[in-house]
Amino acid sequence: MSGSTALPQNGSAALPLRITPALFLSGRRARKVVERNILVYRRGWVFFVSGFFEPFFYLLSIGVGLNKLVGHLPLGGHTVAYTAYVAPGLLASSAMNGAVFDSTFNIFFKLRIAKTYDAMLSTPLAPTDIALGELAWALMRGSIYSAAFLGAMAGFGYVLTPWAILCFPAAVLTTFAFAGVGMAATSYMRSWQDFDKVSLAIIPLFLFSATFYPLSVYPAWLQVVVRCTPLYQGVAMIRGLDAGLFSWSILGHAVYLGIMGVVGLGVTARRLATLLLP
Repeated sequence: MSGSTALPQNGSAALPLRITPALFLSGRRARKVVERNILVYRRGWVFFVSGFFEPFFYLLSIGVGLNKLVGHLPLGGHTVAYTAYVAPGLLASSAMNGAVFDSTFNIFFKLRIAKTYDAMLSTPLAPTDIALGELAWALMRGSIYSAAFLGAMAGFGYVLTPWAILCFPAAVLTTFAFAGVGMAATSYMRSWQDFDKVSLAIIPLFLFSATFYPLSVYPAWLQVVVRCTPLYQGVAMIRGLDAGLFSWSILGHAVYLGIMGVVGLGVTARRLATLLLP
């Protein structure tokens, strides 16, 4: 037909990701990716829940030991027990851990080793569908970690106010941000050795995002660096919601994480199209 433009294989899949009705329609196909992951993990549930335990044991050990040594810390004009101060930060860390595990190691294995995505693209699925499906799966996993950890916080009495219920969607947003960026970064990895860079990024974030200490204890120059890090956004947002401290800064943290996740998703979709489509 004269004047028409031929689309590449899988149609709009190779085009840049845009928030359009077509993107939402692709969610139906992305659901198939989620269903596949559920079937795969049906008998490997131990690996599914493993990412929850590290921050949980941190919380338990702090409650048993460090809480008595440190005492209380200031938060929003009040003083709170050290464990109650640290718990929201560990919730954010739990959300990050779940997102990073699924969006790096698992994505790399499917992309480079098992060639799972090559097989998926022989079906009506497009790269955008795969990216959305894997992101949805990471969100499901992160949501389970977050809900379980928040339940543990409540059970131990580390929840400060009823507003803590809002910590759950905040943790899911944190998962979204790290899953999006994690998938995008993984699409550039060429070997297992590249995962050393993942640890090099995650461990400093875990230790230096005001997770365990107030931001005021850091030197002035380091405070500026910490304020710009992604995990700090989740820690500050969840800690503020847990304490019922509402301010415009919470909205700023949410916008930061939302943009981070959307950009990561867009990059992932384009990279999968570049790597997998002829």
